[in-house]
Amino acid sequence: MSRKWLEHEGVKWVDKQIITQAQYNKLLGLYEEKKHAVGVLPVLGSVLVGLGILSFIAANWQDITPWLRMLIVIGAMAGFYAGGERLLNKGQDRLGIAIVGLGLISFGAGIILVGQMFHLTSYTASSFIVWGTAGILLTYIYRSHYLFFISLIIFHAAQLYSTSSFESFSYTALVIMTAGLGYYVFKQQSSLLTWFLCLSVLFHTLLLATSKEWKLLWFLVPVMAMYAAGDWVRNRTKLTAIQSAPLLAAYLVGLFIVLFSEDGYGLRLIEDVLADARIYLPVMLVLFAVSAVGKWRNHRETSAFEWLLFLPVAYLPAKSVELITLLVLFLFSLYMLWRGYAEEWRLKINIGTILFLFTTMIAYGKLTWNFMDKSLFFIMGGVMLLVLSWLLNRRRRQFLDDSKEG
Repeated sequence: MSRKWLEHEGVKWVDKQIITQAQYNKLLGLYEEKKHAVGVLPVLGSVLVGLGILSFIAANWQDITPWLRMLIVIGAMAGFYAGGERLLNKGQDRLGIAIVGLGLISFGAGIILVGQMFHLTSYTASSFIVWGTAGILLTYIYRSHYLFFISLIIFHAAQLYSTSSFESFSYTALVIMTAGLGYYVFKQQSSLLTWFLCLSVLFHTLLLATSKEWKLLWFLVPVMAMYAAGDWVRNRTKLTAIQSAPLLAAYLVGLFIVLFSEDGYGLRLIEDVLADARIYLPVMLVLFAVSAVGKWRNHRETSAFEWLLFLPVAYLPAKSVELITLLVLFLFSLYMLWRGYAEEWRLKINIGTILFLFTTMIAYGKLTWNFMDKSLFFIMGGVMLLVLSWLLNRRRRQFLDDSKEG
C-alpha cells in the first residue's frame, strides 16, 4: 500500500463514514511521504559522473605519467568511498550510496587503465569479473539495490565481452553472478530484484546456447531447471519470478517456433530446433520429476498444468508441430485466466488476457495471411481483437466487482 493511494482512497472512506478523520490521519502517519524525485537525482548524477570518468579514461591523456595516472585513479576511488561513507553516517543515504557507486565505477575504470598503461593482455573477461565481484561485496556491505543493479550490468558486460571478443562463454561470470546476487535476492525477498536476476540468468544461458551453436531446445533445459528449483522454495510470496521468468521464456520459445518454423523463414526443425532425443528427453523427465516432488511437498499440485509449455511437442511429426505448439500456447493463456479468476489475482487475469489476445492474433495471422486480401486481413483482425478485448475486459471487471462485493 502506498501513501498516494491511501490519500486518494482514504477521503472516500471518511465521506462514507467507514473511518473517522482522526483514524484517517493516523493511517497516513504510518506511511512516510517519500520524495522520489529528490531521491532519483543523486542516482542520475552519479551515473553521469561515472560516464564522465569512463569517457575521460577513453580519451588520450598520454601527457600524464603512468604513475601519476595511477595516483589519480586511486585517489578518486578512495575519495568517493570515503565521501560516500561520510554522507551515509550523516543520514544522507541516497546521496551516500550514489557516491559509493562512483567509487565502484572508478575501481573498474582503474582496472581498465592499468591494463592500458602496462600493456597487459587478457583473453578472458577476468577484469570484468573482478569488478563485478567487488560490486557484489559492496552490495552486501551497504544492502543497496542501486549497487545490485550496477553489479548486474557489469556481469552482463563481462559475458557480452567474453562471447563477442573471445567467442568463449564465461561460466565463472555466470556462477559468481548467480550465487552472489542470488543469495542477496533471497535474503531481501524483493520481487523486483528477483525478476531482474532471473531474467539475467536466462539471458546468460541464451548467450551460452548461441555461442555454442546449440539446438534451440537445449535452451529449455536450464529454463526448466530454474522452474523446478522454484517448486522447492517454500515461501515464495515475493519470489514468484523464479517460475514466472522461465514460463515467459518457454512461451517465447514456443512463439518463436510458431512464427518461424514455416518454409522460407530460415528455421529448420531438425537442424535448428531438435536436440538429441536420447539425452534431451531423459533430462527433461528428471526435471519434471524434481518439479513434481517439489509441488507435492509444498502443496502446489494445481500448478502442474504449467508444465504444458515444456512438453517436447517439437518431436511430433513436422507437419503438426506448428499447430500443436499454437494449441499449447492457447491452453496456457486460458490456464492463466482460470488461475487469475480462481485466486482473485488481478495481475494474472491481466497477463492471461494479454497472452490470449496475442496468441489469437498469431493464430489468425498464420491461418489467413496467405490466402486473404491484406486489407481485409487487417480489418477483420482488428475487429476480432477489439471484440475479444471487450469481452475479456468485461468479464474481468465483472468478476473483480463480484469479488469485492463478496
